Amino acid sequence: MKFVRTKGARVALSKAKTSYQCAECGALTPKWQGQCPECGAWNSLAEIRSGAKRAQQAHYAGAQAWQQLSELEGAAEARWATGLGELDRVLGGGLVAGSAVLIGGDPGIGKSTLLLAALAGMAKDHPVSYVTGEESLQQIALRAQRLGLAEAPVTMLAETSVEAILVGLAGQRPRVLVVDSIQTLFSEALESAPGTVSQLRECAGQLVRFAKESQVAVFLVGHVTKEGTLAGPRVLEHMVDAVLYFESDSGSRLRIVRAVKNRFGAANEMGVFAMTDGGFKEVRNPSAIFLARRTEAVAGSAVAVTREGSRPILVEVQALVDQGQGGYPKRIAQGLDGQRLALLTAVLHRHAGAAITDQDVFANVVGGMRVSEPALDLPLAIAILSSLRDRPVPSDTVLFGELGLTGEVRPVPFGLERLQEAAKHGFGRAVVPRGNASARQAGALKLVPVETLSQALKAVFE
Repeated sequence: MKFVRTKGARVALSKAKTSYQCAECGALTPKWQGQCPECGAWNSLAEIRSGAKRAQQAHYAGAQAWQQLSELEGAAEARWATGLGELDRVLGGGLVAGSAVLIGGDPGIGKSTLLLAALAGMAKDHPVSYVTGEESLQQIALRAQRLGLAEAPVTMLAETSVEAILVGLAGQRPRVLVVDSIQTLFSEALESAPGTVSQLRECAGQLVRFAKESQVAVFLVGHVTKEGTLAGPRVLEHMVDAVLYFESDSGSRLRIVRAVKNRFGAANEMGVFAMTDGGFKEVRNPSAIFLARRTEAVAGSAVAVTREGSRPILVEVQALVDQGQGGYPKRIAQGLDGQRLALLTAVLHRHAGAAITDQDVFANVVGGMRVSEPALDLPLAIAILSSLRDRPVPSDTVLFGELGLTGEVRPVPFGLERLQEAAKHGFGRAVVPRGNASARQAGALKLVPVETLSQALKAVFE
């Protein structure tokens, strides 16, 4: 502890202490080590200094005042249309005033392009601002010219200091703000470098606090790691109201925006866009894109009805069964859970007599979709058997249902909506769990209810 004399009085100055913080979980350790002792992540500890300055954390969500729950008014929140219907769907019907939305995705996937188009659409009715810490204003101007948005009334600022940004916003008073990106910002209250855990938490905290106090809707663009998750501690996702992810396969023109968290709408809601030379184009009928209809049926393909958020979507599930080339058979899935694929192969071997223990099994969802719900169990199992036996599934047949370990076909939620989507696209026959074969049929669609895997095989192949 050091002392200095100021006008006759001695004042103690605390020395800045050095510690190390994990970039994955935010845990603090007094010395560096290769592995985080809390979460087990390797090479995730970064040096930080504390004690020199201290960030202001009071009144994070506004003025402090205790109120009774019965006295609060639950008025419906007002929503603003972004001009992009698919983005409005993912947000739960539109953008909410005072909300903080974190959007992440791979580099170059189109995060800045989408948000610039959304700002241009909202600028007709609301003052909007765009803050960039990665690109120059000239680079954004070139992108706006390419998209045909150069005349949009969007105020721009190139800045990385969060305090300077907040001072500039006081004079602009926008209703919608985009910050691209949160990893480039730094707070003058901290000495650590931009992008560190402490800087991310402090900068995001100040921006979220600004959004709540001024009722400004804030979009925060976040970097992602090589695993595809948002960089930085998970506390960053807990601080915001909604978390959106961009998804796309390499070389595909389709872009999927998925909500993994939304305090103002349904989670797992999905919006589909097509990347063109003039920017994003909304895909209002995703089933027509993901469903590759053929004039002739082929072995190893089955059409399933999945559900993403509030939307039923038709997808094509493909499987390839081939003689194993090594000592251990492969189980490779794209767009599906690999462990679920291994489980289904065991169920097929036990309850369908499928000799696939020494076979390589590959499964794929066409179009770059990623599906995690169990409704694809039955169509995936049928596609595997179709490839194994070289017997195609009839082209007018659609399937959905969950498979149990005992070979039973279990019902899935929203069966009627799935059947209506299949009937709308011209399918004539649906093999479904008996629990989903209600009296209310969807149009001319013929329902074939099944209770076991063996019944489903007879319904499809006999």
